[in-house]
Amino acid sequence: MRQSHPKRDGSTPEWAFGVILKELRRATNLSQETLADKAGYDRTYIGLLERGQRSPSLRTIFNLADALNVRPTQVIKKVETAFRRGFPFPGA
Repeated sequence: MRQSHPKRDGSTPEWAFGVILKELRRATNLSQETLADKAGYDRTYIGLLERGQRSPSLRTIFNLADALNVRPTQVIKKVETAFRRGFPFPGA
């Protein structure tokens, strides 16, 4: 069953991924639109990912990591750490 409103307390991997994606995007000074263009997605999809409302596929993780100039394993490691540690994160 799909949640229409994910929890905002960091209790889902999708929420952790969104926080990390936003953190990485901001660290590279990219807008959602620029990241979307570089990775081959629509800006609205990036927003949905950042809000934890969509779960990225493996291909999406690779494409986003490439656009952010990081390794996919770095992204996953950050997400796992964030998820295991829990939230709230600054700016989350």
